[in-house]
Amino acid sequence: MVSYVRKRNGRLEAFDPNRIYNAIMKAFNAVGESDGESVAKLTKAVVSIVEEKFKDSIPSVEDIQDIVEETLIRHGYARVAKEYILYRRMRADIRSLKRIIGVYDDLKLTVNAVRLLERRYLLRDLDGRIIETPSQMFARVAHAIALADRFYGASWDEVSNVEKNFYRMMASLDWLPNSPTLMNAGTEIGQLSACFVLPIDDSIESIFDALKAMALIHKSGGGTGFSFSRLRPEGDIVKSTRGVASGPVSFMRIFDVATEVIKQGGKRRGANMGILRVDHPDIIKFIMAKSEEGALRNFNISVAVTDEFMKCVDENSEYSLINPRTGLVVKKLPANDVFSLIVNQAWRTGDPGLIFIDEINRHNPTPKLGVIEATNPCGEVPLLPYESCNLGSINLSRFVDRRSGDVDWDRLAYTVREAVHFLDNVIDVNRYPLPEIERMTKLNRKIGLGVMGFAEMLIQLGIPYDSMEAVSFAEKLMRFISETAREKSVELGRIRGSFPSFEDSIWAGRYDAMRNATLTSIAPTGSISIVAGTSSSIEPLFAVAYVREVLEGTRLIDVNRLFVEIAKERGFYSDDLVVEVARKGTLRNVQGIPEDVKRLFVTALEVDPRWHVEIQAAFQRYVDNAVAKTVNLPSDATLEDVRRVFMLAYKLKCKGVTVYRYGSKSQQVLYVGASEEAGCPSGVCPI
Repeated sequence: MVSYVRKRNGRLEAFDPNRIYNAIMKAFNAVGESDGESVAKLTKAVVSIVEEKFKDSIPSVEDIQDIVEETLIRHGYARVAKEYILYRRMRADIRSLKRIIGVYDDLKLTVNAVRLLERRYLLRDLDGRIIETPSQMFARVAHAIALADRFYGASWDEVSNVEKNFYRMMASLDWLPNSPTLMNAGTEIGQLSACFVLPIDDSIESIFDALKAMALIHKSGGGTGFSFSRLRPEGDIVKSTRGVASGPVSFMRIFDVATEVIKQGGKRRGANMGILRVDHPDIIKFIMAKSEEGALRNFNISVAVTDEFMKCVDENSEYSLINPRTGLVVKKLPANDVFSLIVNQAWRTGDPGLIFIDEINRHNPTPKLGVIEATNPCGEVPLLPYESCNLGSINLSRFVDRRSGDVDWDRLAYTVREAVHFLDNVIDVNRYPLPEIERMTKLNRKIGLGVMGFAEMLIQLGIPYDSMEAVSFAEKLMRFISETAREKSVELGRIRGSFPSFEDSIWAGRYDAMRNATLTSIAPTGSISIVAGTSSSIEPLFAVAYVREVLEGTRLIDVNRLFVEIAKERGFYSDDLVVEVARKGTLRNVQGIPEDVKRLFVTALEVDPRWHVEIQAAFQRYVDNAVAKTVNLPSDATLEDVRRVFMLAYKLKCKGVTVYRYGSKSQQVLYVGASEEAGCPSGVCPI
């Protein structure tokens, strides 16, 4: 009997006939066939030959693959054999490219994922050489986070089991934590949080204290959010110098320049959220602050709009501007004129977005500790001053049971519970940039469990993104995740103790214990969704094939894997077809594709703006924090389209909303389609 197989790196692994079965079944599926009985017979034939040929030695992976090829051909499955051979060649090309990149990939990740890990996440020695593989990165993170269980009396054996669970969850790509945790867990930096909010009061001392704190946070890998609403307006008196104030926007420029020269841990640019209340006297200057491309390039900006302002917009009446230094009304403006200016700027540049600040504070879990004024850079985590939050996202594309055609709810529940355990542990092993941040973070122990791969889950379930079925499913899914996470937090609260401010929180009368003041948040997952090889967050597919710009100018091409799989299974796949799709990005005007497939693979720019907002609102109903989502609009979208998006988001009780009209900036993160000029870093793209 053959007991072991020699891997390509020389390591021995247990011989598993199921892997042969799965490989042959994939080849059958790729040619539109699914014959379990034939696959089982072929697998048995392959295993018999392997055991006879290598009864006195150990076969290599390549030896077994050669036997699979020969067996398929000998039994008359020429088309299946061809598909299997092409797949082997593609995998060999990918391995060669990964070696060129300088990474030994022991998890069979995509080339785009490996390229990103090489540039950002994998540890290097003092000479800049990569010194860990992707699986070693996950092992490093799992070990560092599992150690927190020792603080609560766990034995070393129990910690070891927790570590194994954390590792499996990440290495399988079922779930990934935010980037700072992947980068810094188990290292000297040790700062693991993604999101911070820093206070800025109306004094030079407070402004530059915040600037220093921002620098420390960016250096360690985090992003920062600020409300500039407490600063006195431009032209206001400065008593100590008898001069006049320069206003919030001028100070934002200082933060922007500082961010520009600081690399987060030497691995990525810093990111900021700048917020100003709509009733601040400098609101017009703030709305126009990013009119020129390149201005405040390290800031997302959002206007904090109030219920009163939105009521005035609806009634076409004036509203008051209030000097934050004196609390006095200094001017009145027509609310509709200001709202129209916001709409116009968002249409032109993508900024500003809107933060519905009263809706946020209606759901503030610890109102006795203060009012929430700001969010993290992408808006998904509203935080009190000096709070931080740890994020992580479940890869929903991995939780569809193809046999039943339904969500694997049991496995999803298990992953939710483990993820809550992981994120709670992060709070304890984290190294905080400032003592004030550590105090506030541990006072409320907020975490943000989110999702990615939602669009790919819908495709696998046969649900079009732009449909009421998708909206209903989103609500059902997030309710399940939220309730499961809450149950786990209650359990942890009973064992480890509730978060210290629990008795003053909104949860005190509803639960006997609670470990975390917030549990859920929908983050953009820009980088970790590349690592996971799935669609971003809860966004629709941006395109079936697109060019993604990452890491200061590097461009990567993605062709959606599910489209390739379905095209092969349904029998309409061809190289020419994939080339056409890659060039157009969308299936709309591509001949030879069934209409039901086109319906499933609807892309972000094809989705009516209403559905973007409906999906966001469906998730928000069961999310503690907020939902970061971009309403992607086609280049020919109108000002009225933007206005309708903003009004619908407010009506449906979203906590914020952002739009981006395709092509409104000369440089953007995602590009539709592919071209010869863009290159093909993966080596397997047909262009």
